[in-house]
Amino acid sequence: MSTMSNLTPEKKKRVIKDNLRSYSLLLPNLVLFIAFSLYPVFWTLKYVFYRYGGYGASVPKFVGLENLIRVFSDDIYWKAVRNTFVYAGAKILFIIPLAFFLALFLSRSRKGNGLLQSIIFVPTIMSSAVMGLVFYLLFNVYSGQINQYLLNWGIISQPINWLGKEHAMKTLVITAVWGGVGNYMVYFIAGIQQISQDALESARIDGANRIQTLWYITIPMLGPILKIILMLSITSAFSDMSNVMVLTEGGPTNATMVMALYGYQFFFPISAGMTITPQYGYGAAVSTISAVIAGIITILYLKASKKLDDIY
Repeated sequence: MSTMSNLTPEKKKRVIKDNLRSYSLLLPNLVLFIAFSLYPVFWTLKYVFYRYGGYGASVPKFVGLENLIRVFSDDIYWKAVRNTFVYAGAKILFIIPLAFFLALFLSRSRKGNGLLQSIIFVPTIMSSAVMGLVFYLLFNVYSGQINQYLLNWGIISQPINWLGKEHAMKTLVITAVWGGVGNYMVYFIAGIQQISQDALESARIDGANRIQTLWYITIPMLGPILKIILMLSITSAFSDMSNVMVLTEGGPTNATMVMALYGYQFFFPISAGMTITPQYGYGAAVSTISAVIAGIITILYLKASKKLDDIY
């Protein structure tokens, strides 16, 4: 490869011109990234050390580590952390196997499979707020369709409070699975279609049945795509708050409060009757600690999943 010093003056000008054109095309994205991604991160980190009630409320006051110390003694926050792990674990436990078996069934060339794929995928492009509202109406204790069907079929004798303390987390998990399974199904279908048919045919010739072929050939060869799917499911589960906000607002009595929503409420009230006043400094501290927890989980997962890259 020729270096700039070995080029003629005309070629140097051409290379510089091409580079400027390339950088000019990247510049708008770079400006937007700095303005809407990088700057908010540094803004948040700055106000971790300040007591600040928002624009027009008060002048930021430096308080050092006070906000961080408050986070570590905040019982509601650590309850939100536990709820987040429960929510994320339950969501992943159900959504990944369901998406895999749907992909396994719908990846075959059968009439109507394309339509079924589209129907299952539709919820993934639906607004989280709309989806949460739909499920709120479905699981309403008195007028919800779920209770009406269960009562009509004789499965229950009285309405179940699906959004009450006992069942609210289950309802959130059901909503999350319904809204996200189509997305992961598409990833699995893409991975299944990339599996060599020669490998599957060789397994059949060697006498492997369907279950053996699935366990020893299909699943191992899906290792790389499975790593991506699990990574996406973990990160989305830890940052998901839209469904919680619409369905339960973190209640009742913080039974479904999650890390992302707990930090969010100190910046923006999540309901008209909310008594929490804006506390940007404490909200920044909560968000920072939550990001560190999510980052640790991500690093541990990446280390534990390295073997998935070596399947092939």
